[in-house]
Amino acid sequence: MTRYPKSGKGKKWTALELKAVPLAWRGDMLSDGDGLTGEVRVVGDQTISIHFKFAFKWNGKVAWYYCGTWPALSMEQIRRQRDEARDLVRSGVNPNDQKKAERIENQAAVEATIAQAAAEASLNKPFKDMFDAWLTDGVARKDGNAELRRSFEKDVLPVLGEKPVRSITEHDLRKVLRSMVARGVNRMSVRVHQDLVQLFAWAEKRQPWRGLLIEGNPADLIEIRKIVSKDFDMVNERDRVLSAKELQELLAIFQRMEADYEEAPAGHKYEMPRPLKRETQLAIWICLGTLCRIGELLMTRWKDVDLVERYWTIPIENVKGPMGKKQGHRVYLSDFSLRQFQALKALTGTSPYCFPARNHKEDAHIDVKTVSKQVGDRQIQFKTRKDLSRRANDNALVLKSGSHREWTPHDMRRTGATMMQALGILPDIIDRCQNHVMAGSRVRRHYLHHEFADEKKAAWEKLGQRIDDILAQD
Repeated sequence: MTRYPKSGKGKKWTALELKAVPLAWRGDMLSDGDGLTGEVRVVGDQTISIHFKFAFKWNGKVAWYYCGTWPALSMEQIRRQRDEARDLVRSGVNPNDQKKAERIENQAAVEATIAQAAAEASLNKPFKDMFDAWLTDGVARKDGNAELRRSFEKDVLPVLGEKPVRSITEHDLRKVLRSMVARGVNRMSVRVHQDLVQLFAWAEKRQPWRGLLIEGNPADLIEIRKIVSKDFDMVNERDRVLSAKELQELLAIFQRMEADYEEAPAGHKYEMPRPLKRETQLAIWICLGTLCRIGELLMTRWKDVDLVERYWTIPIENVKGPMGKKQGHRVYLSDFSLRQFQALKALTGTSPYCFPARNHKEDAHIDVKTVSKQVGDRQIQFKTRKDLSRRANDNALVLKSGSHREWTPHDMRRTGATMMQALGILPDIIDRCQNHVMAGSRVRRHYLHHEFADEKKAAWEKLGQRIDDILAQD
């Protein structure tokens, strides 16, 4: 049924009349004149709404154009929609087509805005995203990139993390490295510089990072020698070799620390500096006697140590070096080295690992930096850092009153190699005892497979005897 306002057919409905429309009119049509008609609808909560549409002829047929719903829109707004549609019809434009075109244009505008925002976001990808992508796909270090992540999170990401890659310059990188040098960590700044060079070299070859480095690779412009402290020797950063007197002094220090601690009266031991752990002492002597790397030693399982046949096998997964350039290693145990492993077996033989983690988990060895930290914590006169809580902070392991600089566990490897050289052992054999990948043509490496086992065994025997002779002296 079509209904009209009280004023009659062709007249307009007032707001009061619309508010008085009863529920019984559900489905009825309200004529508002000039082709505008509204359908009465009732929703579930008994609320009345009236949907208005405009009738017009198009191509000889009646067509409808939706003008809005009362009371969401006022009748003035609805009639204005009708008037605009009527004007379009008079000008030869279908208002429904016009609305569709506007909707398409609006959608196109939205999509263009989104595309522009995406393009800008791509252009403004931050350094942290590039770093995360590199960690995932570009680098795989033995520790799962833990140290790499730690160093960047400490010094690089706080400064460059949110900065767009395309806007990073050599000055930004130099600022990071200089702040590290100012903190006194020259060696770490060199390492971070090397990591930055590797990161940007990886990014230069891959999208989207390649497209963001159109101004060039900023890491290529950094000369780290001009950033580190002037007294920092990059060529011979670590050339420390312990003399025979220093080895004797070190043994005496170990013995004195243990004796002083044991002789301290009950209740006063806490006043005494704790001696270096016996396992740590043995690790230092094993590094000297075998020329091994401290990290390789601390990851060793007892199943790889044969105390009867006197061999220690270092599996390739424990060897330091890039993939494809590593090789497993078999170390002959001299009398000296055998005694160290035997003493260690008495301490940790119930664990699968020679140096088990403190929680004694079967699948965990001690952290590979633990021994280096314990040695460094007892030579704090060479450190620029503050004292660390729950760590030793003394100079108990300083040798020659510090006149020959700090020493590290890795220096034992260098010291042992130098002692071999002094014993007349050929450099080629020393390299093999250190598990260095032999240089030379690929053809030679492919065809020459002699292991030099006897020569290496003799070298380790001579070294062990020399160490015994030195440590036996007063």
